[in-house]
Amino acid sequence: MVIGIDEVGRGSLAGPLVVGCVSLNKTNYIFKDSKLLSPKKRILEYRRVLEYSKFWNIGYVWPDEIDKFGLTLATKIAINRALQNLDVSRHQILIDGNINFLGLSNVSTIIGGDKLNQNIGAASILAKVSRDRLMEDYHLLFSNYSFLKNKGYGTKEHFRALSCYGVSPIHRLLFLKNLKTVSKS
Repeated sequence: MVIGIDEVGRGSLAGPLVVGCVSLNKTNYIFKDSKLLSPKKRILEYRRVLEYSKFWNIGYVWPDEIDKFGLTLATKIAINRALQNLDVSRHQILIDGNINFLGLSNVSTIIGGDKLNQNIGAASILAKVSRDRLMEDYHLLFSNYSFLKNKGYGTKEHFRALSCYGVSPIHRLLFLKNLKTVSKS
């Protein structure tokens, strides 16, 4: 199998980093990078990813783990979680970007891989939709931060909410250490 891997949420101020990994059945269908799709189209493509995949999984790494391990090691942990129960030595692994987080010889990195490789493009859709859904659920718990709109990324509105309310339990303190207000709400 060829397995594509992509992550989402790496630069977010809140919520998990999410890794998608996908191995597609042979298909003529073209999957695009999730960032190029509208939210509505992304949901449709997510369903197609599940339909056209012989293997797929998602790995999460949580804000407290990101704070503890740092972003690079946290990304490696999320990738390993997505690949758990799979003998990775038997497959070709393609990772979006330029870091071989697994350090294995059967791993290739592709800068812009989510635009260039079907499996990585499908993995980007899987990761993005999974993370967005989770952030929408977090919005119900922590509506002051507008996670429904910003998905945890550092928008002006999000920074204003941090100034007013401090950080929530799902904020990454590692990313917010330079802000004046880092008290837990």
